[in-house]
Amino acid sequence: MHELSIACNLVEIASQSASDAGVEQVQVVRLRLGALAGVVKESLLFSYDIAVAGTLLAGSRLEIEDVPVAIFCSSCQTITTLEGIQSFCCPLCGQPSADIRQGRELELIALEVADVQPPHT
Repeated sequence: MHELSIACNLVEIASQSASDAGVEQVQVVRLRLGALAGVVKESLLFSYDIAVAGTLLAGSRLEIEDVPVAIFCSSCQTITTLEGIQSFCCPLCGQPSADIRQGRELELIALEVADVQPPHT
């Protein structure tokens, strides 16, 4: 299951970013995951829970935004989102297209951190 190694890398990147920003607690890690990324969402979520143990991200949750496949149709001169990944044909004119414009993403897009109140003096 390569999702565990992906989760470990994700935790490493997010932990380093949080540490660099002086963040002490991360609550949510947001990720964009394309339909063609070759990653099983459920396996990544499971692996994330294992990977965060003992790290700055312990107790955080992984929120995944699913990104559908979008292709550019040279006949229609438009970018369209596909219903699934079984057919790479323009849903408007039926022409096949290999010009994928979206759907391969595996992007860490944001960290949601706990609000830290400054000490009262």
